[in-house]
Amino acid sequence: MTESLTEETTTDAAVDKELLEKLLLGRWAETRRVSRAVAADPQFHKVEGITKEDHRERVLKQLHGLVEAGAVQRAFPEEFGGQDAHGANIAAFEELVTADPSLQIKSGVQWGLFGAAVLHLGSEEHHARFLPGIMDLSVPGAFAMTEIGHGSDVASLGTTATYDPTTEEFVLNTPFPAATKRYLGNAAVDAKDAVVFAQLITPGEEEGQAPINRGVHAFYCHIRDEQGNPLPGVTIGDDGQKGGLNGVDNGQFTFDSIRIPRTYLLNRYGDVAADGTYTSSIESPGRRFFTMIGTLVQGRVSLTGAALAASKLGLIGAITYGNQRRQFNASSTTEEEVLMDYQLHQRRLIPRLATTLAASFAHEKLLTKLDDVFSGADDSDQNRQELETLAAAIKPIATWHALDTLQEAREACGGAGFMAENRFTSLRADLDIYVTFEGDNNVLLQLVAKRLLSDYAAEFKNADAGALSRYVATQAQSTVLHRFGLRRAFQSVQDTGDERRSANWFKQPDVQRDLLTDRVRQMVIDAAGELRSAAKKPAAEQAATFNEHQYEIIGAAKAHADLLLWEAFTEALEEIEDPGTKKVMTWLRDIYALSRIEETLDWYLINGRVSAQRAKTLSPYINRLVARVRPHAQDIVDAFGYTDEHIRMEVASGAERERQEEAIEHYRRLRASSSAPVDEKVLLKQKRSGS
Repeated sequence: MTESLTEETTTDAAVDKELLEKLLLGRWAETRRVSRAVAADPQFHKVEGITKEDHRERVLKQLHGLVEAGAVQRAFPEEFGGQDAHGANIAAFEELVTADPSLQIKSGVQWGLFGAAVLHLGSEEHHARFLPGIMDLSVPGAFAMTEIGHGSDVASLGTTATYDPTTEEFVLNTPFPAATKRYLGNAAVDAKDAVVFAQLITPGEEEGQAPINRGVHAFYCHIRDEQGNPLPGVTIGDDGQKGGLNGVDNGQFTFDSIRIPRTYLLNRYGDVAADGTYTSSIESPGRRFFTMIGTLVQGRVSLTGAALAASKLGLIGAITYGNQRRQFNASSTTEEEVLMDYQLHQRRLIPRLATTLAASFAHEKLLTKLDDVFSGADDSDQNRQELETLAAAIKPIATWHALDTLQEAREACGGAGFMAENRFTSLRADLDIYVTFEGDNNVLLQLVAKRLLSDYAAEFKNADAGALSRYVATQAQSTVLHRFGLRRAFQSVQDTGDERRSANWFKQPDVQRDLLTDRVRQMVIDAAGELRSAAKKPAAEQAATFNEHQYEIIGAAKAHADLLLWEAFTEALEEIEDPGTKKVMTWLRDIYALSRIEETLDWYLINGRVSAQRAKTLSPYINRLVARVRPHAQDIVDAFGYTDEHIRMEVASGAERERQEEAIEHYRRLRASSSAPVDEKVLLKQKRSGS
């Protein structure tokens, strides 16, 4: 089946760039504009090809430049010159990736990790003592959580902080090499102090009782003296050259009986009295741990936004170049085609454009929820859990998407994309680590899956017999429909003789919602059923069963993220009043949804959700949607709102258009002259025809 781009399908389809830019800038539009003005300053830009040492020195100077520009104080309390503006702080911070990802990450270590740990885990006394130096960068710091032997499993860190009541000090130790604090930003060269995460060991509660491990807590610790030398007992190593982000001085710490004052325990959630008595406002050790770690979720949120900003830069470069670069004579003997007119080029870039928009709208919701929690507007335990789950779902999708988009954009620009002047390879190298820090993506998705399983179990926790029986009946009916292909057969009967009807079914929002929702729910139900059989078995067997189904469990979490992004995109459409913009954005929402379904079409076929006849129409229909969007792709990337100072790509500078126009004019003049060479193919054709 074919469908031409008729007046009916394309009338009034036009993008209001100013309106779309405002929508994409979101709630903190003015803050983003201010931060983009800072990022546009050449003093903050990455210089390609310089040494690791020069890059580190440059980025440290840039951090001082951020202090001078008043760009780092937003999240801190007003009494220290801050604004208590947590959502605005993240919105501003993530824009720095356009200047230099190393600048974004190093500033994130200083103020978003080191400073935020003191702010969120410490007391007012800690704030008064430590925050001024952190904010003005007179005290550069490190965030010493990760160990070489434990990254994502923070609860199992090996570093210990044992309380000595005779001196009222904690004794910090690295008991074995695998407990070495590793990959720490600021650690190799610049950090004077650090927030160190360690197992808190207190004396037994009764005489003769063994010491008690209170779990992981955070401690403020001095690392270097005023001359920059490691303090006695602290060993510092340099992680050296990395695959990217070489403006950040990652390093490692070990501790040999370092003594720190009792008052250096960041004690918002747990404290130790002079005699060694431990107290906490949260009785459950597990809940206490997750509450402490949960206060640091903003790192995941900021990486999401930064990854999307990098994706936008990549798409600006590739789509702009694709609209200017010409290759091969397809429809004309005198003029080559622009790359974006080829279907494959459209298919490579426009679905990724759709995903970038979907993830951007989802990120805006995530950022709003973070602000609600950290501002106190809605700091309920339930909202905190929702924030953590949402961040754990969207951060993996956004960061993986950034790497995929930058790679595809690079390839779409051919050899030009490989040049350092076009930044694709540099951005991809710098962002590579985003998928495994602030939480390894697959581990985060496992947390999402566990939450989905818990929510599913909670649905029936207090259900009466009638509700359970109705659910079982509905589920049995659904199983029969799917397992025996009855639904697929019904669809095939509906669609017989009319492929257009099959394709039109996919464009309905209710159908898209149902397909995406049905997939995640069925995957959760299937996983829950497998795990339920092991619920009463020994722990080892339960773990083995979970491990056997880990792949499916992660798949359910990814399906959940797909649904979250679709819902965010659909809600954003409701805010668009301009008909032309709304039409184009609706096509992009549909492309996002149907691309996700296309990628997992085997599941829908195997599980009886889609008939073979309908499935056959899906890819052609996506092709038509992509072709509809193609004339508007440039307007959409222009609406991202980045200037030449942010983009800094030769492929997006207009130079290619100028070269192509010069070439076209050259050949036009040549054809009009009497000295134009005759193509050998023309001569051969004339000879064969006898003319």
